[in-house]
Amino acid sequence: MAERRFSEDELIAQIFAPLAAEGGLGLADDAAVLPAGAELVVTTDAVIAGVHFFPDDPPALIARKALRVNLSDLAAKGAEPVGFLLTLALPADWTNAWLRDFAAGLAADARDFACPLYGGDTTATPGPLTVSITAFGRAARFVPRSGARPGDLVLVSGTIGDAALGLGAARGEPFAGKLGEAARTHLLGRYRLPQPRLALAAALRDHASAAMDVSDGLAGDLAKLLRASGASALVEIARVPLSQAAREAVALEPALLERALTGGDDYELLCCAPPSAAAPLEHAARASGVALTEIGVVAAGREPPAFIGRDGEQSRFEKPSFSHF
Repeated sequence: MAERRFSEDELIAQIFAPLAAEGGLGLADDAAVLPAGAELVVTTDAVIAGVHFFPDDPPALIARKALRVNLSDLAAKGAEPVGFLLTLALPADWTNAWLRDFAAGLAADARDFACPLYGGDTTATPGPLTVSITAFGRAARFVPRSGARPGDLVLVSGTIGDAALGLGAARGEPFAGKLGEAARTHLLGRYRLPQPRLALAAALRDHASAAMDVSDGLAGDLAKLLRASGASALVEIARVPLSQAAREAVALEPALLERALTGGDDYELLCCAPPSAAAPLEHAARASGVALTEIGVVAAGREPPAFIGRDGEQSRFEKPSFSHF
């Protein structure tokens, strides 16, 4: 006989209440109490089956991705996590086993990132599985998009383009079959499980003039930051950090370089800082174990950022940024 599915009360009490912080009141109330102190930073993002992940992805990875994309936003604002709210819209075919695995993944990241569950909502949906998280952070200084000034350096954490290429590998595109196993595994992992750069939050808070995370592609997200700042920028494509796996993919199909520069889901940090802040930023990056690479400079004007190739010519991208619409 098939296991009886949880009722909504059982689902909350048995699956999600163990994840709740003290301020979440055991999920027995309609609201929660958040700790005060410093500026409270709030962000929200949803992930949807068939849009942000594959419907048959492991539930623990889905849960962790849903939380981590929000933690990436907090890191970009210089904030430390405080807790989160979860809205879970379950399709008709959900099972207790799937939900237990989902909660186990969420619990692991909530613990590892010191970001407990404070409450939320569960509901049924005739559409695809949808996970929406609202995350709260605390920051002594909020790092805006709008603070970049001409002469500031443009820097980016980690490596760029892995997730977009990983999505191509997950879809079985021809280049993926030519990749070595290590490269393919790396790219798939970067797509399925972002690495929020919270270790750099304090350094951004102390030294960055502007910052955001790279969720819709480096070229497009830099353009958004610059629009908010009323500035432009020059970026040297050769300085944009690519992983060995991405380099392997681009060597197979050079056109993939544009996808690496414009594709989404990297969840790296993009920031601007005056030259005097470069040394302390790089020192903090080394101390945290997260690479931070200077790729260009902010310029006067309001034109979109210019991406310059080795030949000195500006690259023109067919689609500079991922967009849902």
